[in-house]
Amino acid sequence: MKKLAISLLLASSATLGALSLPGQAMAQQSPITVSNDLEQQVIEWRRHIHANPELSNREFETAKMVEKHLRSLGMEVATGVAHTGVVGLLKGGKSGPTIALRADMDALPVTEKTDVPFKSTVTSEYRGNEVGVMHACGHDTHVAMLMGAATKLAEMKDQLAGNVMFIFQPAEEGAPGGEEGGAELMLKEGLFGDLIAENKPEKVFGIHVWAGFPTGHVGYRKGPLMASSDQFEITVKGKQTHGSTPWGGVDPIVTSAQIINNAQTIISRQTNITKAPAVLSFGIVEGGVRNNIIPDDVTLIGTIRNFDMDIRRDIHAKLKHTAEKTAEANGAEAHVHVDLGYPVTKNDPELVEQMLPITKAIAGADKVKEVPLVTGAEDFSYYALEVPGMFVFLGVTPPERDMSKEPSNHSPYFYADEDALKTGTELYVNWALESL
Repeated sequence: MKKLAISLLLASSATLGALSLPGQAMAQQSPITVSNDLEQQVIEWRRHIHANPELSNREFETAKMVEKHLRSLGMEVATGVAHTGVVGLLKGGKSGPTIALRADMDALPVTEKTDVPFKSTVTSEYRGNEVGVMHACGHDTHVAMLMGAATKLAEMKDQLAGNVMFIFQPAEEGAPGGEEGGAELMLKEGLFGDLIAENKPEKVFGIHVWAGFPTGHVGYRKGPLMASSDQFEITVKGKQTHGSTPWGGVDPIVTSAQIINNAQTIISRQTNITKAPAVLSFGIVEGGVRNNIIPDDVTLIGTIRNFDMDIRRDIHAKLKHTAEKTAEANGAEAHVHVDLGYPVTKNDPELVEQMLPITKAIAGADKVKEVPLVTGAEDFSYYALEVPGMFVFLGVTPPERDMSKEPSNHSPYFYADEDALKTGTELYVNWALESL
């Protein structure tokens, strides 16, 4: 073990020495790797977290576990950030910038149906109902990999020319009704201000495991990667009347049908989709209590996904205009409310380009590929609006399986191959070293 530690230390020194030469282009270096012992520790952490999942803003035990580990590494630690968030600051032995690494901690209200020996049997309350709780999106792996990266970087802190902020974030899946949470609240509470670091991070990195990629493969994209996600609600107000005499009232059901149809032209005929794709979908239509009574009102609820912030605002305005004018033409009223969700997740092109060589050195050049736009959303987007960010997908599906048939993230059958955890841990470590 001593010989291994010495060889790693020498390799680290050589790498960091090359990186610290000002004004010179960086030569490609061999990546720093994690030991078999640390890899096994990451797997053990992951299994413990997976077996003990906690819902958004309720990650109390997970937070205690993370806090204990970061303090054992000698870090300055802030707790209770955005309810249950934990932030550690590793101060390097040399002066330099601060960079941030992020992992999310929350699980989902999903009853696990996998057959892994550490499967979750936890139940909790969600929207007034008892539900199963599962790490069906892989946040357990994110926490474990970042804890592993913290361990490795802490061993090398004297050589670091700068500081590393470790962000363990709650409520990425969304805060419970009536509560704030997640990345937005952490920033509001000073995460990139004076919460723990003297200087705002210059860069932020994140990883999300993905069921659609083979184990250890990395998917990246410069610029927009994941969509903004907004919920809208339209209340259509008419005038109740008997179904046999529709002329005696104003029909909000027929009006709602016209609003639904007309709203589809916002994307197909009024939005320049050559600039950025967009989606407008209705998911809920509620109204009426009896077959022969035309009701007073109807509620329409749906989602808007988009990859351009200006187009996003334009779609919101056009939805309001379309709904109101369609209702007016029918003698009804339409009240539109758009609940802003996560912004577009955008990767800084220069940062991605800078990190591609070391990313390929870790995962293998043939396993690092540019991916299409993803209409899912991520609140990592808030960090990347503040500082240059890089967010990638890490494959966790065994390569012999059919990727198109593998249960997706959020499925009760979601499975994460633990062989990918070493790759993710090393990505965090080497991105930090490359940045400092």
